[in-house]
Parts: sequence; structure tokens; C-alpha cells
Amino acid sequence: MKNIVILGSTGSIGRSSLEVIDKFPDRFRVVGLAAGRNLPLLLEQIERWRPRLVAVHDEDIYKQLKSKIGGTKPEILCGIDGICSIAENGDADTVISAIVGSAGLLPTISAIRAKKTVALANKETLVMAGELVMSEVKKHGTALLPVDSEHSAIFQCMRGYERESVKKIILTASGGPFVGKSAEELQNVSPENALKHPNWSMGKKISIDSATLMNKGLEVIEASRLFDLPPEKIDVLIHPQSIVHSMVEFNDGSYIAQLSRPDMKGPIAYALSYPERLIDVIEKVDWEKLPALTFRKPDNKTFPCLSIAYEALKTGGTMPAALNASNEIAVAAFLDGIIGFNRIPVIIKKVLDSHKPQPADSIDVVLEADKRAREETLKELNK
Repeated sequence: MKNIVILGSTGSIGRSSLEVIDKFPDRFRVVGLAAGRNLPLLLEQIERWRPRLVAVHDEDIYKQLKSKIGGTKPEILCGIDGICSIAENGDADTVISAIVGSAGLLPTISAIRAKKTVALANKETLVMAGELVMSEVKKHGTALLPVDSEHSAIFQCMRGYERESVKKIILTASGGPFVGKSAEELQNVSPENALKHPNWSMGKKISIDSATLMNKGLEVIEASRLFDLPPEKIDVLIHPQSIVHSMVEFNDGSYIAQLSRPDMKGPIAYALSYPERLIDVIEKVDWEKLPALTFRKPDNKTFPCLSIAYEALKTGGTMPAALNASNEIAVAAFLDGIIGFNRIPVIIKKVLDSHKPQPADSIDVVLEADKRAREETLKELNK
């Protein structure tokens, strides 16, 4: 029986994780939940899963939760310190890190330092501080298992092979709701349209990132850190059907790919049960009814966020942290109707052009770069 902590339990990954756990009650037990502001859903989860520890980031939500729960069980914690406490809880075997954005960095590091197995769905952790995080993983002798469908696919394809035998990894991207559109056609798109992902059910921020292709850019940076590969060994292909979740090209010219229906319960289950595979986690592919699988290069002119991310990775240091921070602010501004869709990459590029990267050799340096980039992005928005 594995004891599981879920950071971001009310988000899409958190809910899918609980579905997997619910299907295998003899394998997994929930001992801790951390969530944002979705209090009604969190209360349902507490009632269903009876965790020993619960943490919320917001103080107002904390007070409401305390008033509704009462008593001493579960123990309720507040703020980033509370979430980090749950991440390093002594009863936990595996911590699912699924808090969206930069807020997931410190709790993930806390779990690693407590020698927990980390099932990582928070790509921003490796984007902001990938070298530091991987160093901590090695130092504390723990495992970091990818939950992103693309990185889980690469992880599965590379299992049993030496990194030296890998010529290239290829991350696939659905292209989001605007695949095939021109920049002119995207000039006046609404947040509602940008949120309509054709294949995946995701949160708002990651859905917009998918639409701009920034999500794939962040995944390129994450893959570089996770698999210790330079940017020139990481390619991206648009694959609208989302059946091939990524592939590896080997030195001899052969390829290994991981295929399945687009369902996040697959990579979640693999991370929770690794190195085993659980039975009947996702619906099987009906190969006879499957449409043609197509692949093409990304349109970097219409969707420049991917190229911007590659450049940030090549520059290194604190540049990826600045990229992530600026993107979070720009996406929020688009969702709030402050800027148009096509302005997102323009603003990010301006912020990165003014950023003076430093060696990302400590968490404090990374967090300071994150703070500065947010401030600079807000200045650009206020112009």
C-alpha cells in the first residue's frame, strides 16, 4: 500500500489522480491533499478520502475550511509553508506535484529533500530551476517520475537504453484549438475560444499555453533538464490526433514511440505504479477505426512562443525562469481581457530582451529572477 500526497488536488491532474487511486484502493491511500480556492470540491475530497493533512494556499479559504471542518481531523495547514509541510510528510511515499505554475517549485523541492518519490506534473519546477532540482534528486537519492504525457512517453521509450544511444527525442503537440490558423485569424480570438482544446481537458492556464504553443516550449526546457539533452536534440512535431504522445530516435535510425488514447490517467498511473503497469487504466485504441495519424512542423511565425522558449533554453541561467514568470502574467492578462492573443508572445519577448540572466545556482536567485520578470511584464502591460 502506497501513501499518496496530492499537491493540486482540485485541478485536472489532481482529479484524474484521485480517479486512478479510486480504481485501485488496495494499492494506494491518500494521506494528504493541497489545493487552491475550489473549496466545495476540496470539501468533497476530504469527505471521500479522509486525508490526515490538508493545506490551502489562501488564508481566507483556510479560515472557511477550518470553520466547516471543525475538530482536529484532518489537520489543516495554510500558505506555502503548510503545502511544503504536506509535501515532506513522513507518512507519504509518493507526492504528486500538480500545482499549476511557479507555486509548485518550493513544495516539489521539499518533497525531494524529504526523499519522497515525486510524480511531477508541474513542468514549471524544471523550467525555473531544472539543474538545481535534478541536482537535489541525485543528492537525496530519490526518484522523479514525469507525469506530463509527453515526458512520460519519452521516459517509457528510453527505459532500458543508454542516453548515448539516443540521437533525438521528438515531443508531439496537438497544436491546440488554432492549429492551421494564421496570425491574422488569431487577431481577435476570445479567451473562450482559446480554452477549447480539441483533445485534452485541462485547466485554463495550460489550455492557453497549448493554444500559443508555449506549453510545448516549456516542455522542451523540461525535457532538456529531465533527460539531460541539449536543445538541438529535442524536436517538436504537430500531431493533431494526440495518439503518439512522443517518440525517441536512436542512433541506428530506428524509432520507439508511445501510443494511447489522450487520457492523463495513463501517465499518472504509470508514475504511481512504476516500474509496474496497472490493469485497464485507460480505454484501448480501436486501431481499425483510428483516423490517419499526421505530423508536421510547428508554424513558428504564427506561434512564436515555441521559438522564444528554445532561445531561453539556449541562453540558460535564469532566462527560463524569467520566461515562465512573464508567460504566467501575460496569460492571466489575456484571460482577463486586457491584451489580445497575439500580444502574449510580443510582451514576453520584450521582457526577455531586457532580462540580464544570472547563473541559476540557488533557489533565491531563481525566485528573484521570477519576481523581476513579473514586475517587468506588469510594466509592459501598463504601457
